[in-house]
Amino acid sequence: MGIKKITVLGAGTMGHGIAQLCAEAGLYVNLFDISKENLKIGLDKIKENLTSLVNKQKITKKEADEAVSRVSLVDDLKEAVKGIELVIECIVENLEVKQKVYKELDSLCDPSVILASNTSGLSPTQISKYLKHPERMVVAHFWCPPELIPLVEVVPGEKTSIATVEKTVQWVKQIKKQPVKMKKECLGFIGNRMQYALLREAIYIVEQGWADIEEVDKAVEYGFGRRLPITGPIKTADLGGLDVFYNICSYLFKDLCSSDTPSNIMKEIVEAKKYGSKTGEGFYKWDENTLKEVEDKRRKVLLHFLNEDKS
Repeated sequence: MGIKKITVLGAGTMGHGIAQLCAEAGLYVNLFDISKENLKIGLDKIKENLTSLVNKQKITKKEADEAVSRVSLVDDLKEAVKGIELVIECIVENLEVKQKVYKELDSLCDPSVILASNTSGLSPTQISKYLKHPERMVVAHFWCPPELIPLVEVVPGEKTSIATVEKTVQWVKQIKKQPVKMKKECLGFIGNRMQYALLREAIYIVEQGWADIEEVDKAVEYGFGRRLPITGPIKTADLGGLDVFYNICSYLFKDLCSSDTPSNIMKEIVEAKKYGSKTGEGFYKWDENTLKEVEDKRRKVLLHFLNEDKS
């Protein structure tokens, strides 16, 4: 039968995106936020995203309207969790705040309700530390933007039950996303561990004066980034020949960056309050047109792959 009704905590970028996915898949969604203004903005974003899909003839106007009708805006937590089967939390990445919220959810929700977190890397074991029913807490880490990226990492804590993991995996499939199930938790999970290893090496190459920032990015965009959507790093090694990859590892690993602290370049930029596109400057300079151009191009490529997945 699958899950019929859920609650999404937080109406921000991830929250309203997940709410949209679930509503499109036929689920009824309580979208909760303590701010009525955030709820309004979240619903407007859902409508905007669905209108874009209608304009691209990915869904019909009727399907978009029906999806919107399945989303209810709620600013009272007790009301938000009535009659639901799963909660997906998308609030601030602060362990103490999450622990407090989950303790409250634990007291409000029936023990059968799954309590899932969209945390990018916090420990599910620590998040569920004060729960009476820690077996029903699990991480379901969606990637941004959730309506376009298929991946959802499903991560159990030390006390998460097998049933909770399997039900969460089925829910992810139900909303037409791709679950990746971890055997046990680790800091950063799978995706962020690899993403930040790549970022560390990319910045290191710049720090060493071996190449400019733009050239490092282009090496990924026009190189191995093109094949990664089809073959991940381990499958790529198999296809290229493990003897070849082993030989390269034997001399290259010793020369790769092994720093356990953020780069000095990044430190200097952050201390100068240059946070990237949201402040107009980071490693790159950003104006409104440049940002829109990059975001539109990225969205076009992601939609292409989304269509490939569906076919």
